[in-house]
Amino acid sequence: MKFAKSLLLIIPIVVMYLVGCFPISSDNAVIANNNQFGNLEMVTTPETIPSQIVNYEGMILSFNKDLHIPNWVAWELTATEVSGTFPRDDNFRGDDNVIGSAEKWDYSYSGYDRGHMAPAGDMKWSAKAMDESFYMTNMCPQAKSLNTGAWKRLEEKCRQWAEIDSAIIVICGPIVTDHINEYIGDSKVAVPQRFFKVILSPYIENPRGIGFIMPNAKVPGGMQAAAVSIDEVERVTGYNFFSSLPDEIENDVESQCKFHYWSTLKNNAKKKTK
Repeated sequence: MKFAKSLLLIIPIVVMYLVGCFPISSDNAVIANNNQFGNLEMVTTPETIPSQIVNYEGMILSFNKDLHIPNWVAWELTATEVSGTFPRDDNFRGDDNVIGSAEKWDYSYSGYDRGHMAPAGDMKWSAKAMDESFYMTNMCPQAKSLNTGAWKRLEEKCRQWAEIDSAIIVICGPIVTDHINEYIGDSKVAVPQRFFKVILSPYIENPRGIGFIMPNAKVPGGMQAAAVSIDEVERVTGYNFFSSLPDEIENDVESQCKFHYWSTLKNNAKKKTK
């Protein structure tokens, strides 16, 4: 599904390069043969962590039946998808096809938000993708101060970065290797202490990556203070991200932590059209 989307995204860009419309030397130029990288959304998960892989229209996730939350959720976000128009539907519900799925009432009166991992705002390109983003398999108990604070601002930044670079890969979730000391609802849904997010921009001339680790609370110092390398997220979670990249690219992007560079990126293409 994502392969076809990526192909549709890249074909017109390749054509424009061939006729000389875009300079390939630009830092934000999209690499034409992006499909060489394979499945960048798949995460290598330790065998000790319960994991059911679930494929939805707009995301893939690893679900933990014992904790009743996802281990991680991954998706590609393209510039075209950011401008989608399908409205948010708020149809929170369990997924009967996933063992251990929570129900929406597990969160009632808990003091925690039903926190999207893959945000509904990234799924506006498809009615089905939007609807499936409200499955409880895509939710974790999040403190409102995180869900409506630094976590939300990072989601908004990701949409800007997708517009600038044409496409990014986003993977996020709770840090299930932390000790769980709180559960909510009849299903005993685990309340994570921390969350992670890693972002990869693989299709530009000089691929880049960055990671974030945030407490399940207000984030002191906001996004900048939470920025880390993808290597650090791998160390904390035990996961292996982006293993289908060539080693030299993977080693480079996973060692980076250049928050200032990411935060000051501008959509020059959009400026020129105004």
